Amino acid sequence: MIVVTGATGNVGRSLVRVLAEAGEQVLATSRGISEADVPQGVRHRRADLTAPDGLRPVFDGADALFLQSGSGAHLISPQDILDAAKAGGVTRVVLLSSQGVATRPESPSHGAVMRSIEDAVRESGLDWTILRPGGLDSNRYAWAEPVRTQRTIAAPFAGVGLPVVDPDDVAEVAAAVLREDGHTGRVYTLTGPAPVTPQEQAEAIGAAIGEPIRFVEQTRDEALAQMVRFMPEPVAKTTLAILGEPTPEEQRVSPDVERVLGRAPRPFAAWAHRNAAAFR
Repeated sequence: MIVVTGATGNVGRSLVRVLAEAGEQVLATSRGISEADVPQGVRHRRADLTAPDGLRPVFDGADALFLQSGSGAHLISPQDILDAAKAGGVTRVVLLSSQGVATRPESPSHGAVMRSIEDAVRESGLDWTILRPGGLDSNRYAWAEPVRTQRTIAAPFAGVGLPVVDPDDVAEVAAAVLREDGHTGRVYTLTGPAPVTPQEQAEAIGAAIGEPIRFVEQTRDEALAQMVRFMPEPVAKTTLAILGEPTPEEQRVSPDVERVLGRAPRPFAAWAHRNAAAFR
């Protein structure tokens, strides 16, 4: 059995579906999960990674774990989670980490916290694999409301491109790593097939819904003022640094999606077409 944490998120939800379609036994977990969140026939259970004392029963009979800490990474005790997993029978763990561990090690949010979780996974005694995606295509759900109501997108750094990755590609890589041998001790950086700018992403969304989208380029200060409404200021500033002054590594297209899946990663336009309903 494979335990999937964060099963209601953009990556976790797709991973549960991919594993179930492959015939795997899956236990989908998150703090607020319900029957409506999982495919028919998939077991689900509410579990809070910040309360490891209650996790032991979750792992009973499991042999693999997909560990995703989400926005609460700074609140979890990875060692306690991994100890509970081992006690339940888990022998393999796949961690969803962040490219920022390598490219922004000085950042408490993007680097240091996830590095500490990676270190715990490496030292756990389990067979481990670490996935480090860059930005996810699904981050653009933040544009959905202004597109629906005003057909407008406001964002900074209109011409700066990053190779954002489709969360379904991340999920398919995770499924392959969980099910196949040969990935133990590997760290995979996951990106899309090419850098794509915010302006180009807006155009792709417009094409997907069949209507033009007006793009308004924000200043850095305007973007910061908007972002601090829903994230701590240090996190917002690091995010803006990645978006505005990406390192060469953050702009590089990684071969790892194709290396694992045997096909090229999906372009942003494919994600936009698949999720057009969210923007209509």
